[in-house]
Amino acid sequence: MSILVDTDTRLCVSGITGREGTFHSLRNRDYGTQVVAGVTPGKGGQDVAGIPVFNTFHEAVSATGANTAMVFVPPRFAADSILEAEDAGIELIIAITEGIPAHDELRVFNTLAKNGRARLVGPNCPGILSPGRANVGIIPAAFFKEGNVGVVSRSGTLTYQIGNVLAQRGFGNSTIVGIGGDPVPGTDFIDVVAMFQDDPETELIVMCGEIGGDAEERAAEFIAASVTKPVVAYIAGFTAPPGKTMGHAGAIVSGSQGTARAKAEALEGKGVRVGRTPTLVAELAAELVSGAV
Repeated sequence: MSILVDTDTRLCVSGITGREGTFHSLRNRDYGTQVVAGVTPGKGGQDVAGIPVFNTFHEAVSATGANTAMVFVPPRFAADSILEAEDAGIELIIAITEGIPAHDELRVFNTLAKNGRARLVGPNCPGILSPGRANVGIIPAAFFKEGNVGVVSRSGTLTYQIGNVLAQRGFGNSTIVGIGGDPVPGTDFIDVVAMFQDDPETELIVMCGEIGGDAEERAAEFIAASVTKPVVAYIAGFTAPPGKTMGHAGAIVSGSQGTARAKAEALEGKGVRVGRTPTLVAELAAELVSGAV
């Protein structure tokens, strides 16, 4: 099995007629994902390489049975696009857009939580890849193959790095999930780790965190209480200069809280082994998974 995206994913892309939306939609389709529709207001009736374009999510869902959305629209329109997808009955929304205002993210988070009808992954994330099944987002799928290691990451490019280092050691992945580095993520570490815990094909969980916030510390408590599968972690930012502003909006460090060292200590204190480099993560994984090469 995989989590979140699979062969039954029917993808509708908001912003499919834009340069990035078109490029990644076609790459996702080339991988085998069922890209059934796109949404761009005012361009309904057109198509992108045979993918029909609609003016609204309601029209797209009604015509194609789309159950997953990918959002590629500019930041000022992204929140409304996410909420429109949810209102149309989309069950999984993956927001690639970065730079969405925090108050818009809060509005989306609270609305989705209140309605309880859809899951948001992101914003500011690379998407989700279930190797051999579906790719929704911008993850370079060619590096990865099917397997038993689940990866969840706050970072974008570090998601690829960790996955690639694991692949070089012979590991395959059940699913790779990029949750994004913004202050108000729709899905957090605990959500994804819980899904991997329940997935019978995932034997090892790799968690890639970074400085800022307390998501990794909260995940450590959850892992200790509710996870029976081995978990390996990597925390980016051990060499980050104190007080320096980092790239992700969620990378806010306050005193000793939110530092890489504090996160590593919290995880190790709950039995999670933490590699200080991606290569060490792969070595730890090899020790924990039977049959690793």
